[in-house]
Amino acid sequence: MNKFVAIAGALVFLAGGYYLGLNNTPEPTVIKVESAPKAAFTSEGTQEMAEVAFAGVRTLETPTSGELIIVKDGESIQDAVKAASPGAVIKVMPGTYKETVYIDKDNITLSGVIERGEYAVMDGEGFRNDAVLYSGNGVTIENLYITKYKGNAIMGQAGNNYIIRNNIIVDTGVYGIFPQLGKNGIVSHNIISGIEDAAIYVGMSDHVDVVYNEVYDSVAGIEIENSRHALVEGNYVYNNTGGILAFITPGLPIKTCGDVLIRNNFVVNNNHENFAIPGSLVSNIPKGTGVLVMACDDVVVEGNIISGNESIGITFTDFSLASSASNDPDSDPNPNRPKILNNIMRNNGQNPAPMVRAALAAYMVTSGLDIVDTVGLDDGCILNPERFRTLGLEKYGDCEFSNTANVTSYTLPEPVPPRVKEHMDAGRLAYYGVCAGCHAYNSRMIGPPAQIIQALYMDDPQGIADYSANPVKKRPDYPEMPPQAHLDEATRLAAAEFMLKLTK
Repeated sequence: MNKFVAIAGALVFLAGGYYLGLNNTPEPTVIKVESAPKAAFTSEGTQEMAEVAFAGVRTLETPTSGELIIVKDGESIQDAVKAASPGAVIKVMPGTYKETVYIDKDNITLSGVIERGEYAVMDGEGFRNDAVLYSGNGVTIENLYITKYKGNAIMGQAGNNYIIRNNIIVDTGVYGIFPQLGKNGIVSHNIISGIEDAAIYVGMSDHVDVVYNEVYDSVAGIEIENSRHALVEGNYVYNNTGGILAFITPGLPIKTCGDVLIRNNFVVNNNHENFAIPGSLVSNIPKGTGVLVMACDDVVVEGNIISGNESIGITFTDFSLASSASNDPDSDPNPNRPKILNNIMRNNGQNPAPMVRAALAAYMVTSGLDIVDTVGLDDGCILNPERFRTLGLEKYGDCEFSNTANVTSYTLPEPVPPRVKEHMDAGRLAYYGVCAGCHAYNSRMIGPPAQIIQALYMDDPQGIADYSANPVKKRPDYPEMPPQAHLDEATRLAAAEFMLKLTK
């Protein structure tokens, strides 16, 4: 772990959130400085980092106002966020902070300060749902140690131009890092373990780089879900149930997934027992899965070391794992135009999980496969197929190119406009950015599908809005919902009204 932290260095990041801690904490220290402090990923720092990490990360510079806020042990991070103006840099000193933080301001940088190996620790104590929630644009979150939350460590709710870097996340329940409905983001140099769904989950997003992270001991290491233009590179992914996943979840508002580059990762020994919430989509992932592509188009799997995954090294499949797929005709179930380039594969498929073994038995195969395509379309390609043990690739042709060296990043060179400027009403935006990650229309995710909520509440959006602010556990087959009281009543009501009108 320390190696990854050392590689990342001491750069500046951000966070936000609403506060659930004590009310009698000291006021944060606000310092006005003459020259604006720079946020993470300045052009000067990129080359130095690249020399250490052996690859560059595109720079995103968060505009700063010159306001620096210091949070000391015993003070509140949320109070600092409340006091901050857009563009502020918030430094969190080593100590333990037992709270939930929410930020809806733009260009906020939250940076934990590491002194002599001591971190700013956010501790959920086993009962708080979320550590950091952000909906602001240009948010940077760095150098935090987050542990023992029930829901999420860091969740983005429709914020663009974000950076989430150099955090250590341990045992935070459902998701480690979960940017949703965001454009132009970087998730890099984080260390994440003990997550019952996905350590890193990029949902319904565009132009995202997930690079140089270490993820282990989770159900899914890295998920790219219903997203487009994503780079997954240089990550160390091991001892998860499934290593790297790119797929479509049926029933979500965004119906497509495509242009995903999975390159130069270590995907090894992902044989952890599946401990996901029963009934969730990832609960169907067989242990021993290296790379899984389900219904996602134009996925390139290149230059990875994929080894010791006991079920299958690389799998391309349709909606076989999604029980409600037939109810979403707007999503193409096939993984179109896959490309497999120059991977190193060893000792995969040596002890398939029962469901994999049963599926392979139909082909008179019981073990030892590197690559499987259960659909077998004729638009895929692979270089040097003779090097691998394969099934279902008979129609694959030779690839027209041997590498993707021309692609350095999928982030955009300039910041994209904030989503508040897009043509999207408040209810639609809130549902997409906050609710849809747990409540798809007709697919079970962390929470019940929107169809079930519609049947329960019918013409009572106020009931949904009130419940979402102060939820209580009602059903044994679903986890307790995280409170959404950080959203104002009008936003919660608008989201509820939008959800009740959904038809697909």
